[in-house]
Amino acid sequence: MRKLARLWTKTEASTLLALLLNLLLAYVVYAVCRGIYLLENYAYFADGLSPDLLWRMCKGGYMFDRTAITYTNLPYIALMLLPLWSKENNTYKRVCKWLYMVVNGAAVAVNLADAVYFPYTLRRTTTTVFDEFSNETNLGGVFLTEVARHWYLVLAFVVLAYAMHRLYVKPRTLREWYDTRAKKWRYAGVMLLSLAVAVPLCIGACRGGLGHGIRPITINNANQYVNRPIECAVVLNTPFSLLRTIGKSVFEKPHYYDSEESLDAVYTPIHRPQADTLRRKNVVILIVESFGREYIGALNKDVEGYKGYTPCLDEIIGRSATFRYSYCNGRKSIDGMPSVLSGIPMFVEPFVLTPASMNTYTGIAGLLAAEGYDTAFFHGANRGSMGFMAFANKIGFGQYYGRQDYAADSRFGGDADFDGHWGIWDEPFLQYFCTKMGEMKEPFMTALFTVSSHHPFVIPDAYKDVYKEEELPIHKCVRYTDHAIGRFFEEAARQPWFANTLFVITSDHTNISNHPEYQTDLGRFCAPVIIYDPSGGIAPGVREGIAQQTDIMPTVLGQLGYGKPYLAFGVDLFDTPAEETFAVNYLNGVYQYVRGGYVLQFDGHRTTGLYALDDRLMRHNLAGQADCQAQMEAEVKALIQQYMDRMVDDRLVPDVRPTTESE
Repeated sequence: MRKLARLWTKTEASTLLALLLNLLLAYVVYAVCRGIYLLENYAYFADGLSPDLLWRMCKGGYMFDRTAITYTNLPYIALMLLPLWSKENNTYKRVCKWLYMVVNGAAVAVNLADAVYFPYTLRRTTTTVFDEFSNETNLGGVFLTEVARHWYLVLAFVVLAYAMHRLYVKPRTLREWYDTRAKKWRYAGVMLLSLAVAVPLCIGACRGGLGHGIRPITINNANQYVNRPIECAVVLNTPFSLLRTIGKSVFEKPHYYDSEESLDAVYTPIHRPQADTLRRKNVVILIVESFGREYIGALNKDVEGYKGYTPCLDEIIGRSATFRYSYCNGRKSIDGMPSVLSGIPMFVEPFVLTPASMNTYTGIAGLLAAEGYDTAFFHGANRGSMGFMAFANKIGFGQYYGRQDYAADSRFGGDADFDGHWGIWDEPFLQYFCTKMGEMKEPFMTALFTVSSHHPFVIPDAYKDVYKEEELPIHKCVRYTDHAIGRFFEEAARQPWFANTLFVITSDHTNISNHPEYQTDLGRFCAPVIIYDPSGGIAPGVREGIAQQTDIMPTVLGQLGYGKPYLAFGVDLFDTPAEETFAVNYLNGVYQYVRGGYVLQFDGHRTTGLYALDDRLMRHNLAGQADCQAQMEAEVKALIQQYMDRMVDDRLVPDVRPTTESE
């Protein structure tokens, strides 16, 4: 029996070990391809290349290689682990090997070919390349020319393919294993167990992890490991970029306007302020998880029978400027970040999940950092959660502080303050936020994204008898986070930097509702936009007009007297007449455009609805009955075309135009 057990272990280890070694070989090949990619385009990356950056690139590269290798080798992994007794057959083994060779050989080919294409795009190739060249007839000649010019890459492909062929490990099986029925079923059991273990591991590898708050890894996550956007090309691999953008050509140019001049005459997102003196005030932006307008008492005084949940925020609002109507630009946390910090709304798909996230753009942090501001982003979750660290780095934040940074600070409670789901409880993390700002050089610009008012809607044990269950499970979380915000402002008011600071409070999106007016197509986007200037520079009170998240950057820059051109799909709320303010969002294929007392619903081709804003339950469709409809259609078409054109052409900064070879 012992001899049989040893034989069984040896045989099974051989099968599983062969699979692991062959996958490891694929990792090595991908790493070699990355090195060749870097060497081929070294001039583009040499500036700023350091051992630390190379190490970060390697760490990031491992993440993306893991996803690409797992995705592309799923059939091979399945064939190797399926409990088939016929696997002893040499034909079966050859099929497995050639499947492995074809899949990974193709990966090598596209990685090496993309090294040649990089100088033309400064990014890894995505599936948009097929649309880009769909009407070209000379691709064969171009391809052959580049093959001749880059013969050494062809040689590299041959060497790598031969190495995979020679180093491929074949699984060994022994015929004596299958001479009884019991042995066959034992073999099947071990392989089924191996397959069961492999399934979650493969899912985690494809997604980029299995932890809480981790969304499927996207090309935008490469920004987390680099100093400059161009360096993302080294971190990524081409199979990953292609796989992640299959079926995701979400941005297509419409042709509502024939010329750029006629388009700009209706709407342009380029701001050209006339200010010439920068007022060097600190800027603090609080993005509060799920804190819809519905939960805030001070913003719902006209709602009959309303019960508020935010006494602390209500008191702050009494000293702040708010707006009669205010909206978020998306329905997810990953939509709130670009909207609030870069003035980029969500159209069709979350911006950071699309290939356009690799375009050149910045945000309020990058603009102010260029003016000497110290900048930092705070999020109580794990570093990298939700892709926030990558996005913050992309748009110019100099520092990022997350759960690990909080835990490493001995002045605070460490991981004892972890909520067990998402991150550090809001109350201690907001105190940490306040403390860290006291250590920054003024002027500073910071943003914080809270975590506690989030599903599964739990609060610290110490507050369970204070904030009890109410109508909705989120209500107790709203009360707790409101308390945390109140404590933050109490502490901030004692700091020397407080009086010279402009505060903005908004939410990332809305959440569950129990008020009918907040359950409509538009009501689900109702979010606060609160601007507080302790120095009294902004008069408190409710302003007429419409505010949206994408207005925050232009409004803050206007208050600072920022005088350089920038892009934002919003307006300076304090320098724009109320009748010219607007909001836009996208819901299931329909653009909702709010302006002048109405909301227009437009599906990209025609108006599907028009409602008065005082029709809070959106019961009376006025499409075809109101004089404003034609003008609103013209404006929303211009807004959509500006957005799509600039996404496709990579024009998310002022005065950038696509160039041609002749230019």
